Amino acid sequence: MFHKIRNVFPLQNYELLVEFSVGVTKIYDVKPLFKWKQVFNDLKENELFYGVEVDVGGCGIIWNDNLDLSCEELWANGIEIKTPFDGLMSMNDATTIWGLNESTLRKSISYGKLKNGIDVCKFGKQWVVSIQAMYREYGQPKSK
Repeated sequence: MFHKIRNVFPLQNYELLVEFSVGVTKIYDVKPLFKWKQVFNDLKENELFYGVEVDVGGCGIIWNDNLDLSCEELWANGIEIKTPFDGLMSMNDATTIWGLNESTLRKSISYGKLKNGIDVCKFGKQWVVSIQAMYREYGQPKSK
């Protein structure tokens, strides 16, 4: 399964906090890369490390044209941590991962299939849905 990245935040000691669209957060230690490939040593200079961004489409993270990491590397070698937001995803991410139309989820809310305040919640203009509710109502994700 493709593990799309939602956000990345640089931490102290060359670690990254990586939030995945499936509602999982991991800590990834960049330091082993300094020995693996010389180009990663550039991250030690000029605050480059703190300029990390999510690549277009969430398929990885980038620092510049020469430095990037794939979402699968971050997923496979990151250490999962627990946060209060585990198990939640945006409605947009849910529709993409399950191959649904957003109107399908909105109708599920209005018909009570997804219960507001239990399965889904609106924060400002953004709806979030629990991953557990998505599995319960729609089974396994469709996208890879």
